[in-house]
Amino acid sequence: MRLNFFLSHRGGPQASRGPLRRILGLLGPSWAAAPLRRLVQAAALALFAVLLFHVCWSPPATDQAAGFAAREFIEAETFLSLDPLVAISTAVAARTWVRTLTWAGGILLICLFIPRGFCGYVCPLGTVIDLWDWAVGRRVKRFTLRRRSWWVYLRYYILVAVLVASAFGVLLSGFVAAIPVLTRGLQSALGPVQVGVLSGWHMVGPLSAAQIAAIALLGMILSLSFLGPRFWCCYLCPTGAVFSIGSLLRVFERRVSSSCIGCGKCVKACPFDAIKADFTTRPSDCTFCQTCGGACPVRAIQFVRRGRRGDLKPPDEQPAGEVPLSRRGFLAGAAGGAAGLLGMGPAFGQRLGAGGAALPVRPPGSVPEAEFLGMCVRCGSCVKACPTGTLRIAGVGQGLAGLWTPRADGDRAGCDPGCNICGQVCPTGAIRALPLEEKRLVRMGRAAVNEKTCLPHAGRQSCRLCVEACSRAGHNAIEFLHVGIEVDEMGIPIEDTGHLAPVVLAEKCVGCGLCQARCHQISVAERRLLKDAAIRVEAGAGKEDRIMRGSYRDLRQAEARRRS
Repeated sequence: MRLNFFLSHRGGPQASRGPLRRILGLLGPSWAAAPLRRLVQAAALALFAVLLFHVCWSPPATDQAAGFAAREFIEAETFLSLDPLVAISTAVAARTWVRTLTWAGGILLICLFIPRGFCGYVCPLGTVIDLWDWAVGRRVKRFTLRRRSWWVYLRYYILVAVLVASAFGVLLSGFVAAIPVLTRGLQSALGPVQVGVLSGWHMVGPLSAAQIAAIALLGMILSLSFLGPRFWCCYLCPTGAVFSIGSLLRVFERRVSSSCIGCGKCVKACPFDAIKADFTTRPSDCTFCQTCGGACPVRAIQFVRRGRRGDLKPPDEQPAGEVPLSRRGFLAGAAGGAAGLLGMGPAFGQRLGAGGAALPVRPPGSVPEAEFLGMCVRCGSCVKACPTGTLRIAGVGQGLAGLWTPRADGDRAGCDPGCNICGQVCPTGAIRALPLEEKRLVRMGRAAVNEKTCLPHAGRQSCRLCVEACSRAGHNAIEFLHVGIEVDEMGIPIEDTGHLAPVVLAEKCVGCGLCQARCHQISVAERRLLKDAAIRVEAGAGKEDRIMRGSYRDLRQAEARRRS
């Protein structure tokens, strides 16, 4: 049985270009050799773009949850779920089952029949790199590496570092896995452009350092193509390393018959450096893209069932350019994973909230902080999908442990009570996917009034902005009360020097930040009466709900029973 997806030559070397090949050749030699692969790549990239920029784009609406459900014809996090490194490392780091393990198992099962097929056909980062190679990389030959050396196994060493760190509860895959890197980079680079074009440029703030770092990482990966075609995919991508290990159990493989004339066209056509100097195959590198089969003028290359006998080209005993795996490399990878523990260890996340220290305000439904840092792959999907712009990717204020994780910025906007999208697009469960009725009960933090700057508390002027914003949302957690009355030991007023000012009712506040956003928008940005919002949402020290499982409704009911 054969799995030949390439477009074969007609006749021998002298009659090798049929009319279809000539038409496809106008698009490029790879289209003429393997058009099916290019069509699948184009479709996969288009689907990825639709999910990121259409499904995860929420224009102003009264019912955000319903609008998102109408747009989500397939799960918005599909490509993130297909990345096996994300699933495996998250499950190990969090010590729990994540649903994306099922997706990862499915794609690895398919890749037993089409080894590394995800890399060759589906991966949108690989397709973006192909486009970059075509537009830019092939025009710069100055830095191209001419021979194979120690770097050819770097992806395995990086994989070891990621898995070692995961074993100790530190998630590094979000920094190096293919799909999170691309999602975060495009969200940071093109997301503000989409907001500006569709909603107005006044809605776009300056790029943060975290966004610039995300764009720079993606740019660095693309720039590696100056060293060689698809350099990242061939030698550095740890996601590809997972598929390479899975290819050890492959059912089909590339075979070269004795009719090979040694023309070298297959070596030139291969984008993954998977063909040896003797024209046989490096199985762990081959992605079944089959471009070599379409380039072969004598049809000497076939993709057949593994172990099939036939008239095969004998391999060289010592083919040139082969580099052995290095024990030192694996040790260096393990050391790199251990180094990640120093700057991003789970103890860091635990210490951050200890002793009443402030935590970042996380999206509603986020799991406890230590587990959150071990489950969030920092893809930025929740930030892209947030319709109000409340969520931002965090910088290094929390250290490397918090870099690129989502945080709620109440100065920009408050959390819409009719939206639960962030939990729906999270691929790992770091933000729980909650029904809308349940999400409305989640406490993200607690609003606190700064009595020194609040206009009514300071006696400067009357202001009800926060009270009105909270009331419109239906929370009614801020009331305008009489404060500042002196009382005696029995609690009886002895001197009425008080005044009306906003007071937060802790048992009702969910920390949505609508009050903070309104105060910042009017008193800070528009009227310039304050430097910072006088009411802010704070997290940590028991001010928020962070549970791995269970019902938030039960939490609220238990609190009500205790109060009564």
